[in-house]
Amino acid sequence: MAAPTQVVEGLWQISLGAVNAFLIDDGELTLIDTGLPKSDDKIVAAIESTGKNVTDVKHIIVTHCHPDHSGSVAALKRRSGARVYMHPVDAAMVRKGETTRPMSPAPGLLRGLMYRMFIPKQPTPIEPCAIDHEINDGTELPIGGGLTAIHIPGQCAGQVALLWPRRRVLFAADACASMPNLGYALCYEDLEEGKRSLRKLAALDFDAAVFGHGGPIKSGAAQRFRQRFQ
Repeated sequence: MAAPTQVVEGLWQISLGAVNAFLIDDGELTLIDTGLPKSDDKIVAAIESTGKNVTDVKHIIVTHCHPDHSGSVAALKRRSGARVYMHPVDAAMVRKGETTRPMSPAPGLLRGLMYRMFIPKQPTPIEPCAIDHEINDGTELPIGGGLTAIHIPGQCAGQVALLWPRRRVLFAADACASMPNLGYALCYEDLEEGKRSLRKLAALDFDAAVFGHGGPIKSGAAQRFRQRFQ
């Protein structure tokens, strides 16, 4: 496993192969997304490499139900004792161990090819997990000096992005990707709804952006979003 990389002060990106998780350290830890099933050992090792312990994780935010984001939430909740946060639409699925929603490839030949290569054709079950807090559009979480949840359906109906004003960072989840350039995700439930969500994100004020898939944009990210998606 590659060591986690610092994006801005207090924020680490944990690479889990094709998908990322994120760690906010503001004294206590917040984990954003949990990778595929059986990713918990890698995430715990990444946390320990920063000098912390898994029991320092007090909050786990799962941006959406897809298995590469929710897959290890039950294991990490059990190991950390953290409270888990999700949008109610996808929380209902993860409570039952379900992860599969309707999906179609995004426009473009390359995305179509990658969709066929990487998106499972059969449902990927996960261990069911209790969700402690349901978060909606505009929910303010008392984490890191304040995190704002932004409901961004389209790629997944119960997906949320997060805005961290203290560090001027947007957690874009899978509304889009950065592989290697900023563009659409591989697939969407509803592409037009996804485009509306991207315009919503492009109207926000932030410097850096991080993604479920791909590398971070460390400066000028909001301008990049406006150029690409508005």
